[in-house]
Amino acid sequence: MNREPDFLQNLRAELSSFRLWVDRAIVLGYAVAAGLFVVGFTMASEWAFALFQSLYGKHPWAVLLWTPALTSAIVWVTRRWFPGASGSGIPQIKAALDPDLPPEKRGLFASLRLTLAKIGLGVAGFLAGLSIGREGPSVQVAAGVMQHAKRWLSPHSTIDTRSLLVAGGAAGIAAAFNAPLAGVVFAIEELSGRLEARSSGVIITGIVLAGLVAVSAFGNLSYFGVIHVTPVGWNLLGPGLLVALASGVAGGIFARLMIASLTGAPQRLNQWRARYPVRFAAAGGLLIAVIGLVSGGVTFGAGSEAVKQMLAGHDELTPLYTLLKFIATWLTAWVGVPGGIFAPSLSIGAGIGDGIAHLAGADLGPALIAMGMAGFLAAVTQAPLTAFIIVMEMVDGHSMVLSLMASAMLASLVSRMISRPLYEALAEHLVGAAMAQTPATKPAADKVHLPPPPP
Repeated sequence: MNREPDFLQNLRAELSSFRLWVDRAIVLGYAVAAGLFVVGFTMASEWAFALFQSLYGKHPWAVLLWTPALTSAIVWVTRRWFPGASGSGIPQIKAALDPDLPPEKRGLFASLRLTLAKIGLGVAGFLAGLSIGREGPSVQVAAGVMQHAKRWLSPHSTIDTRSLLVAGGAAGIAAAFNAPLAGVVFAIEELSGRLEARSSGVIITGIVLAGLVAVSAFGNLSYFGVIHVTPVGWNLLGPGLLVALASGVAGGIFARLMIASLTGAPQRLNQWRARYPVRFAAAGGLLIAVIGLVSGGVTFGAGSEAVKQMLAGHDELTPLYTLLKFIATWLTAWVGVPGGIFAPSLSIGAGIGDGIAHLAGADLGPALIAMGMAGFLAAVTQAPLTAFIIVMEMVDGHSMVLSLMASAMLASLVSRMISRPLYEALAEHLVGAAMAQTPATKPAADKVHLPPPPP
């Protein structure tokens, strides 16, 4: 029979174990460290992209040499020394959490060494002007820091490596987006599939402390500011439905392209990529530079400034931007550089919403842009709860909760008819490749026949 808890007995048990409190202090310290790493990554990325923008502003045509050269160098370093740092980082952490992966192979996807490499190579990607984001990589950065705490915990600690990885990944999202609620939902929807009672405390602690570090560094501000929308009425139904459907189709196509490109589908270009990865990266970097020149520099980087311009009502972009950003982001991921797709996806979704707003009316612009952001991100990741909460917290758009939720859910449903879940498919590919690499047959990191890196 269940009995009511004895408060005094439980209090004595809590206070009697010195090692228990040491373990908790270690986890707290690593959570703060994870937040500091993400903040440092954010500041370094912004500094690097500012340098690129300065170069582009003074010598626009120089990017035709600068971007391909730096892209090929990033890919060469990544494949030779840090293959686990390639891509966004979310598939790597999902792979590390896979129950079929032997514990000794988790270091292939999450470690302090990979965290440092992810930061350095990710910053280099911003310096090259590639269409990448820092939010997905922040998941691997923070998870790599948090899992390192395991070596200092007592042998009988109830905090396992899995809990630390999930807590780190959620803390990375929370700190990168300044969106703590999104971190919790991301841990449930994308990483663990559930929130166990014994690990929930670790996850919440990681999110809170990492989020506090981010707030201390950047202030308690929304990522894109405060969105001002007109009162939502029936006039939003038709355009909003069109935005959700368009975002779902575009996001599903994007996810399917990414999976086909990055899991080694038997295509001529992928065969060339496998044989000559550095040359492929140089060619991809050249195409990205050309797209950037054609778009007037708008497609370079994460695209956050373009979204801010659209939300502010400055009509400086055309529907062509959305297509060019779509292609630039796909090419950036395909060449295999460390970099995420969260921020570029939000930018593409904003472009979809902005394009439809031109037809529906300017007064609906901010609302349709936000719905496009939530819809496209949900379609790409097929994680609608995470997508709509991220957008809601980033734009401080609490008045649009139902609209954002509906757009994310519908877009995700449409995407599932077109493509498999992106991160799940890439994680399965990573696990399969890791399981196939036995000690006797494991290829060297500098060989060109490594499995294609995920985004």
